[in-house]
Amino acid sequence: MIGLPSLRGRKVVAHRSAGELDAMAAAGALVATALRAVRQAAQPGVSTLALDAVAETVIRDGGGIPSFLGYHGFPASICSSVNDRVVHGIPSADEVLASGDLVSIDCGAILDDWHGDSAVTFGVGQLIDADEALSEATRSAMEAGIAAMVPGNRLTDVSHAIEVGTHAAEARHDRKYGIVSGYGGHGIGRSMHMDPFLPNEGSPGRGPHLAHGSVLAIEPMLTLGTTKTIVLGDEWTVVTADGTRAAHWEHTVAATDDGPRILTL
Repeated sequence: MIGLPSLRGRKVVAHRSAGELDAMAAAGALVATALRAVRQAAQPGVSTLALDAVAETVIRDGGGIPSFLGYHGFPASICSSVNDRVVHGIPSADEVLASGDLVSIDCGAILDDWHGDSAVTFGVGQLIDADEALSEATRSAMEAGIAAMVPGNRLTDVSHAIEVGTHAAEARHDRKYGIVSGYGGHGIGRSMHMDPFLPNEGSPGRGPHLAHGSVLAIEPMLTLGTTKTIVLGDEWTVVTADGTRAAHWEHTVAATDDGPRILTL
């Protein structure tokens, strides 16, 4: 495969053939469609459980299987993390969206045995400037990580790019953001979570190399305050330790000789 000879004998992030990348892109497109439908449905007065039903319907109507549903016992097709929830929020009929809420939705789908995984953050109604900036900072940090997905780079080159992207957003916005500790991206393919773990900060030049076809889920999580989190009693929902708001963006991305290929568009 193109791009591999110079890396022969070195540890490489799992790489996929052209056909396998196309199959992953089909799964990713289904996730993207579900996320668009959820975002459109997310209005004041709508419960997060109703958003979960929207996502599951889109995925199943598209011939896929919700990859989150039943994963280690997780009871839903999306993770709905509102305001101070960082990740893994469980949708509920009792959680009703209100204007000004900051909502992060993480969604995954399996199509023809391949996984797609993506997350978006958006506001319900009008967001205050700090929340809008937080989401923009998180998305731009993700985009910086995506730009580092090129053959020959190493795993922590992506981590470092995410960190640098976060600091660039801090300079633009004249404020600090917390890079959530202990959570990050991951390998993905025929399983949703695969090695290697991808930190969202760190020194460059370490870890396995990227080859043509290597795939990672890139997912920074930033807060308006702390880097520390607490897992709630449901054993899933992760919240900021200081109650500040959080944002989460994610794409599944392949390194290719033609540049990064986002598989969840």
